[in-house]
Amino acid sequence: MKSLWKLIYNLIIIPPFYILLQIGSLFNRKIKIGLKGRKRIFEELILNAASLDKSKKLIWFHSSSLGEFEQAKPIIEELKKNQGINILITFFSPSGYENSKKYPFADLVSYLPFDSKAYADKFVAIVRPNLAVFMRYDIWPNHIWAMNNLGIPCFIVDATMKKNSPRKLPLIKNFHIILFNDVTRILTVSKEDLEGFKDFRFDSKKLTAVGDTRFDRVYEKSIAAKEKNIIRTDLLKGKKIFVAGSTWDIDENVLLPVFIKIAGFEQNIIMLLVPHEPTIENLERIENELSGKIESIRFSHLNSYKGERIIIVDSIGILLTLYAYGDLAFVGGSFKQNIHNVLEAAVYGIPVVFGPKIDNSQESIELLKRGGGVMIRNQREAYRMLRTLLKDDNLRNEKGRIAAQYVRENLGATEKILREIYKVI
Repeated sequence: MKSLWKLIYNLIIIPPFYILLQIGSLFNRKIKIGLKGRKRIFEELILNAASLDKSKKLIWFHSSSLGEFEQAKPIIEELKKNQGINILITFFSPSGYENSKKYPFADLVSYLPFDSKAYADKFVAIVRPNLAVFMRYDIWPNHIWAMNNLGIPCFIVDATMKKNSPRKLPLIKNFHIILFNDVTRILTVSKEDLEGFKDFRFDSKKLTAVGDTRFDRVYEKSIAAKEKNIIRTDLLKGKKIFVAGSTWDIDENVLLPVFIKIAGFEQNIIMLLVPHEPTIENLERIENELSGKIESIRFSHLNSYKGERIIIVDSIGILLTLYAYGDLAFVGGSFKQNIHNVLEAAVYGIPVVFGPKIDNSQESIELLKRGGGVMIRNQREAYRMLRTLLKDDNLRNEKGRIAAQYVRENLGATEKILREIYKVI
């Protein structure tokens, strides 16, 4: 059966997928960048790998994109404290690769080659890792089979498996039963996910629920963020700060009219609005929508601050630090399709508000269940809840305490994963 699935994958699935990527590159800039970045991948790997100290063990971490790589960082940074380890990181997407080329804890950074059998065999033969770690769900069969043929252990870390996962559909499930049997260890984010993997009928000894490294990552970053002073302390003194993070236009259509109304009653409230895409066009769109209704200023112009009620953040990479200034947070994407990372706000002990589209986030669902999260479905609910939370200090502080406690309870996944890694290298 395994030979049949290999044949199907390499003759029926991979060729059309490659053709679709080529066609997609004509219309999608990210796909085009990704294909271009892979043209000299093997030449660069051979050249860069030659400079590595071969007496050290090499651990390969693969992430689909930047978000998944954030989950790998706590593990990598702990491993690099061991002087006998080299780290290779690969990405499928250009966003992960381009933003991580200078990551200081990596010895090699590369795109993942296209998942043909020939490319996978060549890649594994060049890098010869002592262990491969795939983050979350971005697992590539030919690369796993190539490592299995050479006896190289392979982990899936921060693994999730929902009850209604498409991977459990009949034919797809049979394929994954074969694939998961060639994985050495699957370390899940929860016991529920562990049970989900048991449906695939492979050796349950491969499974361990260790938790989610995102909790460790946001906690580490929050400690560092508290030491940064990216906004003058006198500027926000005596104010209540509402941070709206990673917002899309559909989120802003709910939040901005509500905040403008609340600001008319509450003179000490300021919004830090952090658009998910701070492009010139998007920033100008927001400013045009606010014009004549409420005063705003861009974050980069804060030296000229004169009491504007909305600060539009036109910088990237500082959202987690900005949550540190918040009394209350909204996490974007929750009116669009998929909510962004609620833990980045919850770690600071502030209530986390979000829209109705949270099915992609177990953390949002759990925060809502515990009372540290608040769901709003429309402008009316948003006005009522935000006004209440901003006025009632006791209620706001209690919900914040619940949010912070949730994060603290789930720390420690990194340490458990490291113990599993050191068993096999």
